[in-house]
Amino acid sequence: MSYKCSRCKRDVHLDEYGGVRCPYCGHRVLLKERSRDVKEVGVQ
Repeated sequence: MSYKCSRCKRDVHLDEYGGVRCPYCGHRVLLKERSRDVKEVGVQ
C-alpha cells in the first residue's frame, strides 16, 4: 500500500518497510494516497 510522508513528501510503501515511520526522514505521520478516479453520483 502506498503512502506519502507528510514531512518530506516522499512515497513510502509499508509492505516493504514494515514500520509506521518514514524510512527517509523518520517522521511518523503518513498520508494515504487517494485514487485519481472521478466518481459520478446519480441525481434523483
